[in-house]
Amino acid sequence: MLRSIIAGIGMYVPENIVTNNDLKKYMDTSDEWIQERTGIKERRFADRTNETTTTMGVEASKIAIKRAGITPQDIDFIIFATLSPDYYFPGCGVLLQRAMQMNCIGALDVRNQCSGFVYALSVADQFIKTGMYKNILVVGAEKHSFGLDFSTRGRNVSVIFGDGAGAVVLQPNEAVHDPSSNSESGIVSTHLHSDGANAEILAMYNPGTHANHWVKEKKLADFNEGEAGDMFMSHAMIDNAQNFPNMDGPAVFKVAVEKFPEVIIEALNANGFQTSDLKLLIPHQANLRISQFVQRKLRLRDDQVYSNIQKYGNTTAASIPIALCEAWEEGKIKEGDLICLAAFGSGFTWASALLRW
Repeated sequence: MLRSIIAGIGMYVPENIVTNNDLKKYMDTSDEWIQERTGIKERRFADRTNETTTTMGVEASKIAIKRAGITPQDIDFIIFATLSPDYYFPGCGVLLQRAMQMNCIGALDVRNQCSGFVYALSVADQFIKTGMYKNILVVGAEKHSFGLDFSTRGRNVSVIFGDGAGAVVLQPNEAVHDPSSNSESGIVSTHLHSDGANAEILAMYNPGTHANHWVKEKKLADFNEGEAGDMFMSHAMIDNAQNFPNMDGPAVFKVAVEKFPEVIIEALNANGFQTSDLKLLIPHQANLRISQFVQRKLRLRDDQVYSNIQKYGNTTAASIPIALCEAWEEGKIKEGDLICLAAFGSGFTWASALLRW
């Protein structure tokens, strides 16, 4: 069986830098308050009209494709992960295919939020291993700034997120002679999980087609009976800020610090490795405090964990490919290094990927 390798990687972040002090213009907050809770100092916001989730994905993809030594016409499948698509439908995959003038290839969109890129990478890995495709473009991109509540009411969520995109080109490692060997370059294994028991703890309810169906079970105060839930979009939804993301931060933190290390250890144990074997852990950039907690729990050194949330905030599906690209560009990843990617997010979903660079 073939092993999938990352043949090219790219990232794109908007030029517009938004500092914590900039956010003070819109809400009751401070640089100290945000850094203490999240570790974030600044983030990037896309141009309101000239940049979209897809266009940012295109820019990251151009770099990844060039570094892979191929052309857009060589790509034979697209997997696009995002929670902030350009349209409700169709998905960003076909928009990227059109923008890059690719052949009429398949395009798959993944809606697994913070875990989206690792899920997409896992799907691509299976296609490569079976020999179905040879050049798969995997993209994670987000334009969060377009849908956040920039008021004191929404500050617990809005100060966390930023915009950006990352992309990789996955190819078969033709040099693999012993696919069972964990010393060969490529994706060693991926591990995917979900638990929807508390899906509403981190969710964007509206617009949607739920018609308050889940209120009967969850008794959520954030769902209003009547007009606010039984229409696709209503004035009541807007008045009650129900068209913005909702998050119970402490509840999410509690589960994240359990599942993050769990899925990392799962990947290592499955392949006979220990934490000391890891060159680099690249977690989804959810919150610097979560990453630090996981680092302490796994007893990893500072040089074994890569974080860039300080500069970009949480870019959800884009955060892992952006961090992976930056780490590689900075020379922190070299051939033969054992790398672990891990994510936890809305759903809840969590996932890890272990790869040999």
